[in-house]
Amino acid sequence: MASSFGSSYSGLKCRDGIFYAGSNTHDLKKWPAQSIPIGHQGRRKCRVGVSVVRSQGADVAELQASSSGPLLVPRQRYCEATHMTIRRKTRTVNIGGVTIGSEHPIRVQTMTTTDTCDVQATVEQVMRIADKGADLVRITVQGKREADACFDIKNTLVQKGYSIPLVADIHFAPSVALRVAECFDKIRINPGNFADRRAKFETLEYTEDDYQKELEHIENVFSPLVEKCKKYGRAMRIGTNHGSLSDRIMSYYGDSPRGMVESAFEFARICRKMDYHNFLFSMKASNPVVMVQAYRLLVAEMNVVGWDYPLHLGVTEAGEGEDGRMKSAIGIGALLQDGLGDTIRVSLTEEPEYEIDPCTRLAKLGMEASRLQRGVPFEEKHRHYFDFQRRTGELPSQKEGEEVDYRGVLHRDGSVLMSVTLQQLKNPELLYKSLATKLIVGMPFKDLATVDTILLRELPPVEDKSARLAIKRLIDVSIGVLTPLSEQLTKPLPNAMVLVTLDEFSSGAHKLLPAGTRLAITLRGDEPYEELAILKNSDAIMLLLDLPRTDKKVSRVHASRRLFEYLQENQLNFPVIHHLQYPSGTERDDLVISAGSEAGALLVDGLGDGIFLEAPDHDFEFLRTTAFGMLQGCRMRNTKTEYVSCPSCGRTLFDLQEISAEIREKTSHLPGVSIAIMGCIVNGPGEMADADFGYVGGAPGKIDLYVGKTVVKRAIAMEQATDALIQLIKDHGRWVDPPKEEE
Repeated sequence: MASSFGSSYSGLKCRDGIFYAGSNTHDLKKWPAQSIPIGHQGRRKCRVGVSVVRSQGADVAELQASSSGPLLVPRQRYCEATHMTIRRKTRTVNIGGVTIGSEHPIRVQTMTTTDTCDVQATVEQVMRIADKGADLVRITVQGKREADACFDIKNTLVQKGYSIPLVADIHFAPSVALRVAECFDKIRINPGNFADRRAKFETLEYTEDDYQKELEHIENVFSPLVEKCKKYGRAMRIGTNHGSLSDRIMSYYGDSPRGMVESAFEFARICRKMDYHNFLFSMKASNPVVMVQAYRLLVAEMNVVGWDYPLHLGVTEAGEGEDGRMKSAIGIGALLQDGLGDTIRVSLTEEPEYEIDPCTRLAKLGMEASRLQRGVPFEEKHRHYFDFQRRTGELPSQKEGEEVDYRGVLHRDGSVLMSVTLQQLKNPELLYKSLATKLIVGMPFKDLATVDTILLRELPPVEDKSARLAIKRLIDVSIGVLTPLSEQLTKPLPNAMVLVTLDEFSSGAHKLLPAGTRLAITLRGDEPYEELAILKNSDAIMLLLDLPRTDKKVSRVHASRRLFEYLQENQLNFPVIHHLQYPSGTERDDLVISAGSEAGALLVDGLGDGIFLEAPDHDFEFLRTTAFGMLQGCRMRNTKTEYVSCPSCGRTLFDLQEISAEIREKTSHLPGVSIAIMGCIVNGPGEMADADFGYVGGAPGKIDLYVGKTVVKRAIAMEQATDALIQLIKDHGRWVDPPKEEE
């Protein structure tokens, strides 16, 4: 009856009849049979008597043990609590006098973009960064010349009265790491390329002996740096990147969060073997969903072996502007809501000092959430922590006798709702454009990024023929129109959907409406279960999840998780829209950061079918594009070109901001196409794992073009490179001409 774990479990090894948790012999725990922990499984499968079953919606493993019956093992824990924010307890790591860990504030950091050999420019940039409030600053150190310059950078900063800790960013250069460890306060190493050769994306076959020899090679290369860090009191970040895993790791564990964790653990075990503990981990990816899964798995595996190292959080290659901030808020914010994260970086294709503000906002959000420990008591059984499985609400269907088509009021990949005022109805064509419809002879038609449903909190008078005609034209093209119960009762609008509160629905007030009226129900998520039970008697077209921001005792994330748990437990398939209302005075960046952290934290777990943002101080276009940006950042609805854009560093071979702007201007009309814009290829083409096409600095003034992970054109003069990229997109059938504006 022996069977291996499936793709959902790992961390369990069987040697000589004893079960072990972990992936290697260092620091493994022997576990009594009744409490064997489980996690994800990689390519190396240990065959034990195990089969995977389901029990009350929770993942468990049944072991065919020699004792009296099967053993049920609960899902692996990745945070202190899933019903409230409790900061994960960690040890303290000291970086040049700055302490990182759960007993200290969440630290913010960024990275210089200057040529490291240009000491003056680098020093000036570090000072600007420090003056903006950064706790740490990282500098790329790619060779001996740069390592030598680091001594001058450090000394000059000290002379100018700046003591901000400096971090050396190391790739492919163990000897350079040894040199700069004598000067800088922390060394960041990338497990994917510190000792392994650059990935060629080849599948390799290893025997256990071969694999052990590879691990011995890593130890021989890495141990001298550990010794030096111990000698000089330096800290270290073991920083895995999704895009730069080695062929060896990918052959065993796949290009996956599992592989990212295993890659980091190989180096961490060496540190622990040498009694060196002044290090922390990171698990970065350009895809926020992958990033969140990797960090969760990392913490779960640390829990198995009893480790307590801090976490550096970041979404790499996030891009620029609202998109870059939104991606970062989704990934970093989701983890902060679960009490994970001790230092953060928001990687933007902008000047590095601009990263500090969104970092600070996220750190403040994380610290406040853990300080208040807001939550909602409930038992969670259904959410998938380590793999993305979307809970898809049942989309509206057409009922017999209905005059209009309601099937378009929500979108299968994620919906966007917007609030429309009576003032906007006075200029119908402008309204149609703001909803992102196509206009043909002044009439609206749905487009790729058209708002799916609008909320009219106030209906125009029945005699206002112009406004009512404008609304009818929207309904005629399957854009939903939602209005409160009181408005529909006093100023009936044909074919409108009606928004009712849970109390109104419970009281039966909706029965005053004509039979067959489509209803949407708004609720908080933390209502008593006996109140939520009324939903079982509803055929609501959607639920709006709206926890007021004035409520300081309840967490939106945890109240939402509780509602989804209730819906799944009772097999209720209503689509759920995350409705976030912001008060006057909310700053633009605060809205992006909080929306990404709160709603994005749910969407990355597949919990939710859309987003509805309201903020009286902000323009319609900003709210609409922010909502669509969140759906795309959570890998749901793709409505615009996706850019994987690195933030630049001393390795960058061209002006990233200028080139990014040029490429975006010419390609931003290509939804479904993903383009990587990379200053260099230091982390290998795997850094563009999510991209269809890549524009990469190959040498000064020269660009290499990629399709996926394969280089197809080399050494193109920069002046011709953007046009060559466009031609490459055309050659692969992914180009369309930009739409022409109607006269």
